[in-house]
Amino acid sequence: MSSPRQRTRIVLPAVLAALAVGGATLAASPASATDGPQLSETRQTPDVASEAELSAKARAFFEAEAKSGSADRPNAMRSGDAASAPKADPKIIGGVNAPFGEAPWMTQLYGTDPVTGEGFFCGGALIAPAKVLTAAHCVDGADWTEYGLVVAGATTLAELDEKGDLVTHGGQAARVSRQWVHPSYDGDIRNDIAVLTLDRPLRVKTLQTVTSSDTASYAPGTTGTVYGWGRTSGTPGSDISQYLKKASVPIQGDAKCTSFPAGAEYFVAGEMFCAGKPAGGTDATTISPCNGDSGGPLIVNGRIAGVVSWGVADCIEKGAHSVFAKVSTYAGKVNQIVADANLTDDNKADLFARRKDNADGFVFPSRGTSLGSPRFRDNFSGINLVRQTDLDRDSTQDIVYRTSNGDLRWNRIEFRASEGMFEGVDTRIGTGWSKVKSITFPGDVTGDGLADMLTVDYAGILWTYPGKGNGTWGTRLKGGSGWASYVVVGNGDYSGDGKADMLVRDTSARLWMYLGRGVANAPFSNQRVQVGTGWNFTAYVAPGDVTGDGAADLVVRDKAGALHLYPSRNSPTVPFKSRYTIGSGWNSYDIIS
Repeated sequence: MSSPRQRTRIVLPAVLAALAVGGATLAASPASATDGPQLSETRQTPDVASEAELSAKARAFFEAEAKSGSADRPNAMRSGDAASAPKADPKIIGGVNAPFGEAPWMTQLYGTDPVTGEGFFCGGALIAPAKVLTAAHCVDGADWTEYGLVVAGATTLAELDEKGDLVTHGGQAARVSRQWVHPSYDGDIRNDIAVLTLDRPLRVKTLQTVTSSDTASYAPGTTGTVYGWGRTSGTPGSDISQYLKKASVPIQGDAKCTSFPAGAEYFVAGEMFCAGKPAGGTDATTISPCNGDSGGPLIVNGRIAGVVSWGVADCIEKGAHSVFAKVSTYAGKVNQIVADANLTDDNKADLFARRKDNADGFVFPSRGTSLGSPRFRDNFSGINLVRQTDLDRDSTQDIVYRTSNGDLRWNRIEFRASEGMFEGVDTRIGTGWSKVKSITFPGDVTGDGLADMLTVDYAGILWTYPGKGNGTWGTRLKGGSGWASYVVVGNGDYSGDGKADMLVRDTSARLWMYLGRGVANAPFSNQRVQVGTGWNFTAYVAPGDVTGDGAADLVVRDKAGALHLYPSRNSPTVPFKSRYTIGSGWNSYDIIS
């Protein structure tokens, strides 16, 4: 896996000019007054592939496919008989054509191996405008940032025209900017989950995963629908389908998943489940995914319950079942990857801070266990609150800020598909917000896949504002009274269940975690967990995943001006590990976000 491309992204309005990128990594302490701001002469926006570059990636794939004679990406088990051992690249036999427009979230993944010269194809599902859920065996060991192409929103597979240009048949194409493979993926079929981050948001309908607490979707007999462009025949060497197929398959209990030889040897309950009636030994008696369907979704009640993972060779062996990665098991980690937007476009959350003396704002890039050289953001005079979030879930981090006259403004960059580039946009999304004591963006607390907002007004009432992804809010939800003396903070999942939580410091200096429920009418559990005592800090900052391990962290400032990082443990009972210091001299900053 290659290192992510560094790119800066947020552009504020006229009163706040463009961002300049710092160079070498320096000490983690804040910049001094002599470190004057260094404005960039041009605005820097995310790096996106041009149409010519996307066509070049497509040509590389088709040339590699022709050379290797197959677009499959086999990843055979390391043990077992080759004729019967499962392949981690299954596979829809016995399916029907999916109607045009039924599954716009389906994605085609085209990869090219620069070492072997082979091309390989997988499916996937768009779970956010710039996030694709797929199988780890489709991603692991390949550099998708350089040799991968993704197409979404089309029913027919992409191809080249006579000029060698990419034809997507109404779909949208993108380059991959980052790739994440489950850290416990074993290289074969265990923990077979991955997420690709695209270089731009694709404006097609997305699909959410099931939650970590979902058990109903896996009840035996429940009907799921699997989609893909894979082989439609068990005949060795048969072609994948040019048109999207789908099939209805019943969920099976774990005992059924071990009833055939390969299942008995390789099935792991909890990580996997199987679906479909036993294969009948022929195409006519089998309904099953097959080679080329790898990474595609199995959908139950409108949510992704499984990812096509493995099955028997050629898919139709009598008595066999197709096996899927169990998404509820991985929802915690996947949801945190979906919400990992940050200011420097890597997998680590950064800090924003404003100096007291001149109102200059800086971004401090995370280096995982320290902070990098401060990057001048602009002058933030006339602003009394800054929050980092991703309201539209396009994987480019936004800034929401409040002006001294009470306006709430949303600053972001939007992708202009017609121009093939990002453009800075700044919008007023509300007035009269001076009457609000605190504003927090904890992530998706209502379970609809969009970022929400929490506020505490001066009457001490806690409110949840369900986000609509466009800078507006649904009907606010009252979360109780008596909150005026509490510090409310949060940005992500601290308990490890994939649901955004809330952290609260009370008047006795105790820190509490309110577990998120992911339910709109009651976002947080009434059962709170005490994190610790003696939390007499002067600032509480929740930037997200600072360490880059896929879990939300917490940063605090003590009275002496030292900055401390509490890395996440991803535990519902003990959410943080022991802290360590990441900087000093932070009393010279009056806004830290």
